[in-house]
Amino acid sequence: MKPVRLPASATNALPRWGLLALCLLYIIPGLIGRDPWKNEDAAGFGIMWTMAHGGLHDWLWPHIVGLSRAEEGPLAFWIGALFIKLLGPLMGDTLAARCAAGAFFLLGSQAVWNATYRLGRRTDAQPLQLAFGGQPAATDYGRTLADGALLIYLGCLGLLVHSHATSANALEVSLIACAIYGAVRLYESFSFRSAILLGLVLGALVLTRGWVVPLALFIGLLSLTAARDRTQVWRLFAHTLPAALLLGLSWPLACAVLDPFGGTPIPAWMQANLAHLQRPSLGALHYLLKDSIWFAWPAWPFAGWALVAWRRQGWPLHIALPAIVAAMLIGLALLNPQSEQGILLPLLPPLAILAAFGLPTMKRGAINAVDWFSVMTLTFIATFLWLGWIAKQTGWPAWLAKNVFRQLPGFKPEVQVIPLLVALAVSAGWIVLVHWRISRRPSVLWRAVVLSSGGVVLIWVLMMTLFLPSINYSKSYADVARQIAQQLPPVKQCVDSNVGPAQRASFAYFGQIPFAQFHSVRCDFLLLQDNHPKNSDIRSITHDGAQWQLIWEGRRPTDRDERFRLYRRD
Repeated sequence: MKPVRLPASATNALPRWGLLALCLLYIIPGLIGRDPWKNEDAAGFGIMWTMAHGGLHDWLWPHIVGLSRAEEGPLAFWIGALFIKLLGPLMGDTLAARCAAGAFFLLGSQAVWNATYRLGRRTDAQPLQLAFGGQPAATDYGRTLADGALLIYLGCLGLLVHSHATSANALEVSLIACAIYGAVRLYESFSFRSAILLGLVLGALVLTRGWVVPLALFIGLLSLTAARDRTQVWRLFAHTLPAALLLGLSWPLACAVLDPFGGTPIPAWMQANLAHLQRPSLGALHYLLKDSIWFAWPAWPFAGWALVAWRRQGWPLHIALPAIVAAMLIGLALLNPQSEQGILLPLLPPLAILAAFGLPTMKRGAINAVDWFSVMTLTFIATFLWLGWIAKQTGWPAWLAKNVFRQLPGFKPEVQVIPLLVALAVSAGWIVLVHWRISRRPSVLWRAVVLSSGGVVLIWVLMMTLFLPSINYSKSYADVARQIAQQLPPVKQCVDSNVGPAQRASFAYFGQIPFAQFHSVRCDFLLLQDNHPKNSDIRSITHDGAQWQLIWEGRRPTDRDERFRLYRRD
């Protein structure tokens, strides 16, 4: 017997404009007025910016003004560079690059919704027929499940920062969702068109982060197809695989023919992919269990319950497909020796889709528990953020203001009217949403996750309005880049350096620092990054057989360890 028994009133869909407004409210804050932040955000922007202002070889070999990033596939950066070339003159290069991240997010959200909708319309996913009628129509049921999946996807804490970053991760997670959607289309008709579409998505994944994830997805889909309909396995080999190889191999073949910078990035790219495949370890298991608890919240509790509730139904497609995708990605996470959030991010689309089918099977008590947890936790965080902003502006309460300014030495807060009004409006909307959920107790399926997603949007909007200037002050290298630029002659000369990807990208963009490129040249300036305290012993150093004299030393005010030193050749 199916585990779902619902009246038609439980499948009232959210208004289309409401879902669109929620998605835009989710993605737009954090795109506007934000500098490239340290680590992958600034590094990804640096690759896009280098491509947009470079030639063909810069597009074939991902790098940050001479610092090779061959381990990254080029597709996300190609798209970001196109956005910079098209929109950069109108809105600036940083915002143009972030528009690409926004487009990636909207693509992934649409794919999650459509995949769940098509799975939810299937006969084996429908609820039980009620004795006197009144059960929901298949399309209404599918639409309600799709709304729930999208709300769960938006509520996943791990997606929040990565969906706003100019990195390949933002495109990869969206293409995972597109791959699931393509697989749903394939299992619906097994047509030539659907098989080719799935292959192109897998090929795009190869160009985004490498061949490891798409290969695992292909093996998982191959196994699922063999279990459901062996006669259709040939279509994956005859249509899907060639399309994936044709697109996925286009970049390596172009590099082999055109020989960018007298070489090719493909060996380093292959080595980076193979580094993700090691023996399973307890460290990888510990990281997966420890971080996925918060990273995939609230998807994993609902997804786990969906597996339990549907366990006796013979693994219908709406459970088997997202489950096999999630299982393959979990297997890759256990084989990956690197503890990084990028290996958890692809899990979110299949978990969100699977979780949607757990919503109609959960007991009212469990749903209320999730709601109250969301209300209590997210309201507390929002209240604390408002209190922190008040302390930053007024100095009260004193203990909180002291802690804030200890983390932001030298920062001078200012009241920005428009961001403040946005923060107030979204906070009022949260109060209205909580009151509606508690007072009316709606029976619709998506009631269990609307507070989770709405609360996450509230927290992000508060961070990106009330605290964006202070976060930029803390995480941006713009001021340091301008200080370095002032020490260089008006006619910029070559600068050799050991700075990391994020720092190199920020210094090149904000300070127009002319770093040494691929071909070795004699540089008259040397910029070093280290964690040594200020010390007279480093006023003069020997580097590459030459003597160098210190002319500048600095750091970001919020980082007490990281230091930058600029030297001139004697």
